[in-house]
Amino acid sequence: MSAGTSPRPDQGRPRRAPLSESSVTIAVLTFKRPEDIAETLPLLADQAESVIARVGRASVLVVDNDPAESARTLVEAYAAERAEIPIRYHAEPVSGITAGRNRALTEAAGDDILVFIDDDERPTDAWLSLLLDTFEQSDAVAVVGPVISRFDVEPDSWVAAGEFFSRRRLPTGSAVTVAATNNLLLDLRVVRSIGLEFDPAFGITGGGDTMFSRTLADRGGRLLWCDEAIVWDVVPASRVTRDWVVRRAFRSGNSWTLTSVALAGGAAAAWKARASCFVKGVVRVVGGAVRAALGVLTRSTRHRAKGVRTMARGAGMVSGLVGYSYKEYRRAAPRSSSTTPA
Repeated sequence: MSAGTSPRPDQGRPRRAPLSESSVTIAVLTFKRPEDIAETLPLLADQAESVIARVGRASVLVVDNDPAESARTLVEAYAAERAEIPIRYHAEPVSGITAGRNRALTEAAGDDILVFIDDDERPTDAWLSLLLDTFEQSDAVAVVGPVISRFDVEPDSWVAAGEFFSRRRLPTGSAVTVAATNNLLLDLRVVRSIGLEFDPAFGITGGGDTMFSRTLADRGGRLLWCDEAIVWDVVPASRVTRDWVVRRAFRSGNSWTLTSVALAGGAAAAWKARASCFVKGVVRVVGGAVRAALGVLTRSTRHRAKGVRTMARGAGMVSGLVGYSYKEYRRAAPRSSSTTPA
């Protein structure tokens, strides 16, 4: 459904049952990260167990995006050990994070509340309970929590000065209009009522969660922040390089433009969105360049790094206007064992 023709969540919204009658599932997507899923899965089972007394049912869902189903043995073995908590394993062979997220929606079709978290994240104590508190005490259709990075290797001074891993923190109860799926509670009754899914167009580019949450907010859904429901993002050494953080800033700007244009209803609105992204992108590129140059002149690592970060995001925004999409989740094609050219 397009945003312009779909019903708003506040129009004929399904009755919200009390938590004591609601089915809650924690969904975690994984792809060839056996150490991460082995560490995260018990923590998620603990979170589900911690809310059993206040919800109708609590379970954990693992969606494996590896066609070889590399996580199956580990997950099913742990599920047998932890029989008091339903732990489901499902493989999604279609490549791309969007396919994995939509598989989670499909497998949670009988549930009322779905909570997304990534396999390289670790929930803090009472994380799930805190998300449910904010949900229960409001009319929100989604609750968003903060993500704080924890590094395997400390970033160098340039990456640290650029605050590439700094994320927003807001007072609990603050309304937001965009969210990632690395710490997100969804009222599935509302999501289903408006026929909302993750857009396959963003399957390998990233930004699908941005599109999903912005669409939900655009259709009248209320997204609220819960600042106490923290998850730790375990950042490997490969992601604290200057190259990686700059590319991530570029992708962030790129996906913002792509989702902004996609969300615009009608040709006039699309051109307005393009103009807005162009102006904001150019301002970031120019402003970032000036700040980076100032950093060089004043020998300020902070100004240099933050200037490059701003430039990269602005360049990403402008690139999206010409149809370029940065394919962050593209997988390398498997090498052929044959030496004969195809």
